[in-house]
This record gives sequence, C-alpha cells and structure tokens, in this order.
Amino acid sequence: MSTMAAGRSLDVQRFARDGFLIRRGLCPPEQCAQLQRVTEEHLREVRGPVEYEADVGYPGAPETKTEAGGLTVRRLLSACSREEVYRRWATSAAVRDQLRALFGREDVVVSQSHHNCVMTKHPGHSSATLWHQDIRYWSFDAPELISVWLALGDENERNGALKVIPGSHLLDLDRGRFDSSLFLRPELDSNRALIDQAQSVLLQAGDVLFFHCRLFHAAGMNLTEQTKLSPVFTYHLADNRPIPNTRSAQLPGISLND
Repeated sequence: MSTMAAGRSLDVQRFARDGFLIRRGLCPPEQCAQLQRVTEEHLREVRGPVEYEADVGYPGAPETKTEAGGLTVRRLLSACSREEVYRRWATSAAVRDQLRALFGREDVVVSQSHHNCVMTKHPGHSSATLWHQDIRYWSFDAPELISVWLALGDENERNGALKVIPGSHLLDLDRGRFDSSLFLRPELDSNRALIDQAQSVLLQAGDVLFFHCRLFHAAGMNLTEQTKLSPVFTYHLADNRPIPNTRSAQLPGISLND
C-alpha cells in the first residue's frame, strides 16, 4: 500500500471511530484569502439572504432586531448561489476526494438546503450554541451526511471554536436526555459525563473539519475583537434522498461528479 493510500485508510478509520476528521491546510492560502475578501464584502453590505443572531434565540443573542446587536449577522445563507467562489470551494477536488474516501463511494452530492452558508461569530453579540446533532434539523432516508467546515482564520476557545464529543455519532440516546429544542440537557448526570469528554477543535486558516451529522457539537461566544468566518457545506450520497415536502427537499443538490 502506498503512503498516500495508507493515510487515506487511517483517515477513514479515525472518522468511523471519532465521527470527525481534521485536514490541515486543505484549502490553499490564496483560495482562503479570496473567500475571506468576498465574505467580508458581503457582510459589510449585508448582502442577503442572511440570518441574524436575533433570529436564533441562542444564549447570548439579542432577543429582537431592534435592540443593541439585533442586526448582527450569524450566517450568510445560500452560499453556492451567492458567489461562484463558494461553489468552487464546495465542489473542489480536495473536498470531493476526501468525501469519496469517507463515504466509500463516488456519487457525492452537496446539499443546498442545509448549511450551505458562512457561519460568522462577531465580537460582542455572538451567541453560544448548545450541544446538539445536526441531523435533528434534517430529513433524509438515512442519517448519513457529512459537513465540511473551513476555517478562514484562527479558531480557538476564545473566539467560539467548535467543541465536539468524539465517538458520539455512534450513540443512541433516549429522548428524555434532550430538551424541547433537542439540545442535550446539561443538568442530567448522564449528559454531564458525556459533555466532560468534549474537546475543542482548534483550527488555523485553511484547516478543514469533516464531521458526521450525528456528532454532538457545540460552540461558545466570541470573546475577541475579530469576527470569525467559517464556510460550511453538507454532503450526502446521491441515493440518500431528502424526504419529500420537508425542508431538506426545498432545493436540489449539486453532484460533485458534474
């Protein structure tokens, strides 16, 4: 087995065990810089569609758009149709080849209905995200999707980096361990023991996190003076179809074979 093939095999094993994989420097510096320039421009102009912190109601977010920080952008939505630079990254050979290895097949599709956005964490008015699985929002034939998170700058505990619970994508938890919004209830001893296993995902510009849709993850607030920017896209196999008449079926996916 070649060194490259052996590395890919280890990546697949780690992903199957942990539910996530970090690829350092997968996005070239010039592509990162272009993505950052375009993102900052869209944020300055508040170019829609966008989601505001006040829309989500998470801890630390302004309650209404009329109060201080109420018009803080949380996500730049519809990235694939927003600007070609986002679609170019989402369908790039680097992303495609890693996903093909993790899925074990070639017929990979990027969803336009979920994620397909740039996550932002602004100083002062960014909210915290509680422990959850992304599959709670999504409706597909099978809960087998992978999200790809690109860091355009440093991501650390000070500016709200993601935290993950390794191996949690393999768990099947009782409904009583979740609140009404399907966040883990931290007051339960069983959940506290699980959350204590969490680790922060520390990234630098160009690093990419691949994570399973059932992996429990969370994120804190941005306590720095610089906005954190992270394009995120979600992928599935072509025969893992969205359930008709759900949010997951609102927009057609884009095949990475095209």
